[in-house]
Amino acid sequence: MHLLLIHQAFATLGEAGGTRHHEMARHLAAQGHQVTVLAGQVNYLTGQRGSRGWATREVDDAGVTIIRCYTYPAWHRSFVHRTLSFLSFTASSFLVGLGVRKVDLVWGTSPPLFQAFTAWALARLKRAAFLFEVRDLWPAFAVAVGILRQPLLIRLSEGLERFLYRHADRVVVNSPGFVEHVQARGARSIDVVPNGVDVDMFILFGDGAEFRRAHDLEDKYVVLYAGAHGMSNDLGVVLEAADQLRDQPDIVFVLLGDGKEKPELIARTRELGLPNVRFLPAIPKAEMPLALAAADACLAILKPLEVYKTTYPNKVFDYLAAGRPVILAIDGVIRQLVEDAAAGIFVAPGNPKAMAAAVKRLARDPDLGRRMGAAGRAIVKQGFDRADLARSLESLMIETAASRTRRSPSQGSRG
Repeated sequence: MHLLLIHQAFATLGEAGGTRHHEMARHLAAQGHQVTVLAGQVNYLTGQRGSRGWATREVDDAGVTIIRCYTYPAWHRSFVHRTLSFLSFTASSFLVGLGVRKVDLVWGTSPPLFQAFTAWALARLKRAAFLFEVRDLWPAFAVAVGILRQPLLIRLSEGLERFLYRHADRVVVNSPGFVEHVQARGARSIDVVPNGVDVDMFILFGDGAEFRRAHDLEDKYVVLYAGAHGMSNDLGVVLEAADQLRDQPDIVFVLLGDGKEKPELIARTRELGLPNVRFLPAIPKAEMPLALAAADACLAILKPLEVYKTTYPNKVFDYLAAGRPVILAIDGVIRQLVEDAAAGIFVAPGNPKAMAAAVKRLARDPDLGRRMGAAGRAIVKQGFDRADLARSLESLMIETAASRTRRSPSQGSRG
């Protein structure tokens, strides 16, 4: 089976960012499927441009073909520039995709919705199945956080969202919290393939002594946040919590990653004179296990918005696989998972005082942190291992492609 993935923010294991799709693609290739990925040229986390030209092709060691399509490079400059980046990839990936031959299933993913529309159009032109994967509830998230405000654009985006749900042969969501939303907007066939983690990648690395030495973190209680530094991540609350703990010199907050808000966060840290906050650059996913091994506790946080109660953030599963207790400032379905597993401490989103108290509690009781870490690792091994999830996705893809073929007997002539 030939699978064509359209994903502007696709990141390989050698890049910074979420690698769900690279890990899934590698599994599918290992099972004998032909996998072609149309990806953007700009890393969504760092904003750095990785390649130039109209389209560059590479094949990774698992046999996955990755074609980097032209992308307007000013990703982090503003909403307008980001929209231009989305539209440029929408156009370039469509034109490049026309030349990819004998496709059985086109795998579209959102956000942004534009690239999912490209996936739908290519699927119909090629008489292939269209699987629509929903990673975030866009445009609902963009409206809630205030990125998307113009009423006409909101109506147009919501119309495109409904169109894609209704015209997909199958909709896959990465959180059970998304099901009600997509169902109410017309999705016919919905399956949950949740976010997860390659558990074997996160074999316990001891105390991360090498990472600690490299970043002057020896003899510190390290609270690590790893991921995007954007509007949704509410990292200003972390700085406020650090301010409340400035009299605890053994506790250090480490913010690892990149994003549009990072310069402002660094400036705010300097303004407050916080001695207990460190900023580190984004690192490739392949290096993340070493960073997490250096942490005593890990932090996941989003703004206190109702829509974020639906999410299953990638980073939480990495933290759990690394055997680290989670300080979770996100309510909803991910809170239920973490609390049911006894794998961390929930704190109310937007509440720096509660966050500081949770950090102090874990710092004073290392045994509690170790028990939570072990419980978290156990839960991801049982139900969120990437290999098991990839097998589930593969089965859905085979079934979806076969169903489309039965409805379209002439598909043998697909382009």
